[in-house]
Amino acid sequence: MATQNITGFKSFEAGADLSAKQFYFVSVSADGQIDATGDGAYAVGVLQDKPAAQGRAAQVATTFGDIVKVVCGGTVTRGGPVASDANGAAVNAASGDVILGEALETGASGEIISIVFAPRGTV
Repeated sequence: MATQNITGFKSFEAGADLSAKQFYFVSVSADGQIDATGDGAYAVGVLQDKPAAQGRAAQVATTFGDIVKVVCGGTVTRGGPVASDANGAAVNAASGDVILGEALETGASGEIISIVFAPRGTV
């Protein structure tokens, strides 16, 4: 069962309707708003709520080392590094991906698992 232990949140402005993106990786775009993270890209954190329109406040877990819930975009292996797929979901990190954390559970596409959020260099 996925759990969280979050010590730090930051509010951002949503760049789009993110109501279907709770527990997805998000990134800050050039306009300062957040959007779902792209394939293998850096994420500022994991979206914790469901802002239903562009410009709405979005609560993001951003603290390095926190345990956060994420939605899997494919198979994720416990103990392995995770990255973002093209939709901001967690997948096993592949060559060239920015590592966003470590999986604490095994998961399959659409499942919610816990990870340690720890963005760092590429695979």
